[in-house]
Amino acid sequence: MAKAAKAPKTPKAPKKPGRIAQVRQSYQVTKKGDPHIGGVLFGTFIIGAAVGFTVVYFLLGQTLLFPIVIGVLTGLLTTVIIFGRRAMKSQLSQMEGQPGAAAGALGMLRRGWKTDPAIAFNKNQDIVHRVVGPPGIVLIGEGNQHRLKPLLLSERRKHERVASETPIHEVIVGNEAGEVPLDKLVKHVTKLGKDLKPAQMTDVLARLRALDANRSNIPIPKGPMPTSMKGARQNMRGR
Repeated sequence: MAKAAKAPKTPKAPKKPGRIAQVRQSYQVTKKGDPHIGGVLFGTFIIGAAVGFTVVYFLLGQTLLFPIVIGVLTGLLTTVIIFGRRAMKSQLSQMEGQPGAAAGALGMLRRGWKTDPAIAFNKNQDIVHRVVGPPGIVLIGEGNQHRLKPLLLSERRKHERVASETPIHEVIVGNEAGEVPLDKLVKHVTKLGKDLKPAQMTDVLARLRALDANRSNIPIPKGPMPTSMKGARQNMRGR
C-alpha cells in the first residue's frame, strides 16, 4: 500500500530581532544623520549619573552603594530619553525631501489617530495625506505650496460631502512661510484641538471608507515612501 504523501511543512516566520539588536540598529541609523551621537550619549550618561549620585549622597550621606545605584539608573534613564529624541530628529532629517516623508513622520502619532497616506496626488508628486483624530480630519499636503492649494481644496470639498459636521484642517509641510516643518508636524497636528470624540471617530472613519472606495485606482507616485516611525519609536523603548 502506497504511503500517503506528507504535507509540506509550513515555513517558520522569521524571528524578530532581540532588544539589543533593535537598539543597535536604531543607533546605526541615527549615527548616519547624527555622527556625534556616541559622544553626546556618553556625556549625557556621565552628567546624569553624577547628578543622581550627588543628590542622593547629600540626602543620605551614610553609604555609597545606594547613591551609586541611583546615579547609574539616573544616567541610563537620561541617556535613553536623549537617545530617543535625537534618533527621531535624525531620522526625520534623513527623510526630509523624500516623497511621503510626512506620512513617515505621522507614524509617531500615538493611539487614537488613523493615518491614510497618499489619498490624493498629482503628476508632479505633490501628495495629500489624511489623519483622523481628536481634532477631526486633517489634510496634510507636501510638495509645492501653490500646486497643493487646489489639490487640498478639492479634497476638502469631497470630505465635506460625507462628513460635513466634522472639523477639517489643512496643513502644508515645508519650510516656507505658512508651512509646518517636518520635525514639528506631529506636535502641530496634536495641538489642533479635541473636537472629535472616540465614538464619533468610528462613524467618521466608516464614511471615509465609503469615500475612498469610490476613488479611481490610480498608481502611487514614484519615489521612496519612508517607513513608519512607530518602529523606530518602539526600538527606543526596547520592544
